[in-house]
Amino acid sequence: MPIPARRTRQLWRTYAAAAVAALFAVLVLPGTAQAAPAPRTSQPVYSYENAIRESVWVDTRVDGDDDGRSDRVAVDIVRPRETAAQGRKIPVIMDASPYYSCCGRGNESQLKTYDAQGNVVQMPLYYDNYFVPRGYAFVAVDLAGTNRSDGCVDVGGRSDVQSAKAVVDWLNGRAKGYTSRTGGERAQASWTNGRTGMIGKSYDGTIANGVAATGVKGLETIVPISAISSWYDYYFQQGAPLYDSGPEWLSDYVESPEARARCAAVQQRLVDEAPRSGDWTKLWEERDYVKDAHKVRASVFVVHGMQDLNVRAKHFGQWWDALAKNGVERKIWLSQTGHVDPFDFRRDAWVSTLHRWFDHELLGYDNGIDREPMADIERAPDKWSTDKVWPARGATTTALRPARGSAPGVGALGLTAGRGTETFTDDPALSETDWAARIDTSTPEKAGFISRPLGKDLRLSGSSKVTVTATPTTTSAHLSAVLVDLGPATIRDYAGAGEGITTLTDRSCWGASTTGDSSCFKNTRAATTDVDSTVFSRGWADLGTYADPDKGRPLTPGKKYTITLQLAASDHIVPKGHRLALIVAGTDKDLIDPPSTKPTLTVDLARTVARVPVVGGAKAFAAATAPGAHRAAPHATGAEGLSPFRQDRPVPGGR
Repeated sequence: MPIPARRTRQLWRTYAAAAVAALFAVLVLPGTAQAAPAPRTSQPVYSYENAIRESVWVDTRVDGDDDGRSDRVAVDIVRPRETAAQGRKIPVIMDASPYYSCCGRGNESQLKTYDAQGNVVQMPLYYDNYFVPRGYAFVAVDLAGTNRSDGCVDVGGRSDVQSAKAVVDWLNGRAKGYTSRTGGERAQASWTNGRTGMIGKSYDGTIANGVAATGVKGLETIVPISAISSWYDYYFQQGAPLYDSGPEWLSDYVESPEARARCAAVQQRLVDEAPRSGDWTKLWEERDYVKDAHKVRASVFVVHGMQDLNVRAKHFGQWWDALAKNGVERKIWLSQTGHVDPFDFRRDAWVSTLHRWFDHELLGYDNGIDREPMADIERAPDKWSTDKVWPARGATTTALRPARGSAPGVGALGLTAGRGTETFTDDPALSETDWAARIDTSTPEKAGFISRPLGKDLRLSGSSKVTVTATPTTTSAHLSAVLVDLGPATIRDYAGAGEGITTLTDRSCWGASTTGDSSCFKNTRAATTDVDSTVFSRGWADLGTYADPDKGRPLTPGKKYTITLQLAASDHIVPKGHRLALIVAGTDKDLIDPPSTKPTLTVDLARTVARVPVVGGAKAFAAATAPGAHRAAPHATGAEGLSPFRQDRPVPGGR
């Protein structure tokens, strides 16, 4: 009978611990009474300065550029010289990226640099500096079509994913590697035990998701940071376009000059098979990793900013839910930042936690990290809480219903279904922050529904859905639905240039350095702002996808349509004295593109409902909003407000 995957992992850790103990027993001096206990933390005992630096080109078994030969991807490696001399096999930490030569990695946009022999001198980020002295190899893969690799960038498709999967296969003896890009001399990965952990932010973390979704053997863990789980959802949400361009622009942006010259056919396919209509195509099917979550063998440590407006929070929510459904071992950090690496918002705790995670998953050390709380959540700038599981225990889908109020567009939000209608007209010049700022005012561009002031804190943990029944006046319409915490708060300025951080001039060092590769990076601090309201979950849709989420169609003016908008996952506490609001509107400026017309929509309140994950369910909401539960009126703070949001070209990983 096959051993379950989890049990296999447990057995391996037991054997690994025993093997390490045996190794220590061999090294014990004569006369010692007993062997040293198995280690719990890897130590920096190997020389980084003298580490082996080499390059290998791995055969991907894909001919993406149609030149008649299989593409090879460049793999730069840094590994301890001492373990090689001892014949000890070591695990691998890998970051596969398209950004090593075009755009840079990390907050300081570092690029790879090379010596005269073509060996890597500077590896971006700190992974090599920190982990190589602790007995790991670090491997940095140039995705096909980038830097020193063959092939073409296909933006999350087969070529991108196979670029990294082939390297995992090579590390495990299942693929061919060569000492040069075109030569025939073979390179073997005899120095590794094949146990690989992938890590990376944004595009890099996305590739980690994609490789894990193939079920490749030897990939033990992934750490996707602000990563995409389905490329369709990077460019569209339920038919509504999020940007004015598609994947062909990104492919052209990251490709090497030589790849750009030979990859016109791939570029054209990215145009032809990703229509700006927002319809689902085979191209998007290939780039949807969520559907393959059942294949994932690796453990997953997810990190995401809940206010990430580049790789939006829907990505981690749907990936997390699919992994949970399939019993994948997992851990999660959720910050208040935008598109920011945890190294730049919680550095000390992050490096320590990542170190322990890799020690546990790749070295098999029983350091207890698997028995610690699953989730770390940032509640206020630099203030964190933990949860044993996530979403929080007791989070129950609760139906909150809009009702008419005393003025048009200023309604109530409660547990009882409302009657009648509310009407708004799409205004593409206004955004969710504009709507929230005018929540208590009757304005033509939105319909707002507000709870009573809360008598106690109310926590929402997980993903929400909003079902809207609306009648448009034109043949096309886009809808937005947002959940808002109405009340004063100090939050990270996620819409600012640093997306919630300020980069300082002083540095801190994380690992060993060489002349060409420093382990010292600029420190950061939280960039904060005072606000009177906080949008904490969002969703958008083209109303034309009401019947089929995969294909839009023209609307009939005057006809009712019902659609359910999927809102991004979040974990937010609406404090006592604040109010919870649902806003339904049209174009969310800078976050979705407007429709071809400027519709007025009439919302049927009796057939509109928000289903939100309230901890404690309907009973908790009723208790928090009971009449008289909180008598103080909402008050203003003289808030500075968020910085104006700057919509850039869609580059996952760039700010």
